[in-house]
Amino acid sequence: MPTKRRIERHQLPYYLKVFNRITDKPMGYLGNVSMDGLMLISQLPMLVGARFDMRLKIPGKDGHVHFVDFCATCQWCHEDVNPGHYDSGFSLVAPPAEYADLIDALRFYFSFRPLAASA
Repeated sequence: MPTKRRIERHQLPYYLKVFNRITDKPMGYLGNVSMDGLMLISQLPMLVGARFDMRLKIPGKDGHVHFVDFCATCQWCHEDVNPGHYDSGFSLVAPPAEYADLIDALRFYFSFRPLAASA
């Protein structure tokens, strides 16, 4: 029986690395994102109920790396279809404006848009 999702998610065909903001160590990769949360794909299981300080490092047009820092609480974790990997769902705690900007940029970058007619 199919499950109907309550939150619009945007699947990412290429993964962005997620870092622990305190240690700067990689935690895993974004699997999908929404305005309220994200799915992390990692090599280690995440502790359900724990709050994590996370960071995304986004390359900018100016050649500098821009940080998007946020806190998120792990809601669930289970083994991925790929052995040795885990999927974890996180809800964001007061996401910053930069996170919403990132969602919009990803939606634009990875979506299909009609091409202008050629002459």
